[in-house]
Amino acid sequence: MTLKIHIDDSAAPYEQVRAQISEQARAGVLPVGYRLPTVRGLAESLGLAANTVAKAYRALESDGVIETRGRNGTFVAAAGSAAERELALAAQAYVERARRLGLAQADALAAVRDALRAAYEG
Repeated sequence: MTLKIHIDDSAAPYEQVRAQISEQARAGVLPVGYRLPTVRGLAESLGLAANTVAKAYRALESDGVIETRGRNGTFVAAAGSAAERELALAAQAYVERARRLGLAQADALAAVRDALRAAYEG
């Protein structure tokens, strides 16, 4: 695992740690089950305060990217982040609502496409 913290970067150091670990896990550079360094160990190697790395680890755990197994350590979590699970639940709820409203599948899908276009392109 290779992380680089840029002090002159506008992103806070904990956010840089969080983003880099998240990206490496999603890209498969850090495979599922990979044991991450301890908070103190990583903080030392990066020249950061332990609280900074702990904050990044908490955010990553909340995002479902990593999981802490008590004294056994911290590991890259199994595929399917918390965000992906939440998205799947939201999609299921949307589909159920669209069916209750009597919308055809094509109309429900068109509504999603319009919403996505507005959110990501607008």
